[in-house]
Amino acid sequence: MMSRIEQERKTAERMIRLWCRNKEGNRELCPECAALAEYARQRLSRCPFGEHKPTCRRCTVHCYKPDMRERMRRVMRYAGPRMLFRYPVSALVHMWRELRKNG
Repeated sequence: MMSRIEQERKTAERMIRLWCRNKEGNRELCPECAALAEYARQRLSRCPFGEHKPTCRRCTVHCYKPDMRERMRRVMRYAGPRMLFRYPVSALVHMWRELRKNG
């Protein structure tokens, strides 16, 4: 079974790929999206909550710099609903964690 951090990393990367492909029209990640994906990986690897990590929106510690946080928020807002069609299992797991009280 995949760890919680690994699942979150995979979900974030999928969202970034959807954004880059559909919104920006790139077949491969552009340098800006690749940098955002790497930044997300780094932040997730250093998450103080570890396996008890809540979803980012429910988190009490915002570890992203303001500009990266805004970029990721835009990506998630765009890609989140589209994840249901492209990656339904990942989307449903993420939504379930979002709705749970303790993340």
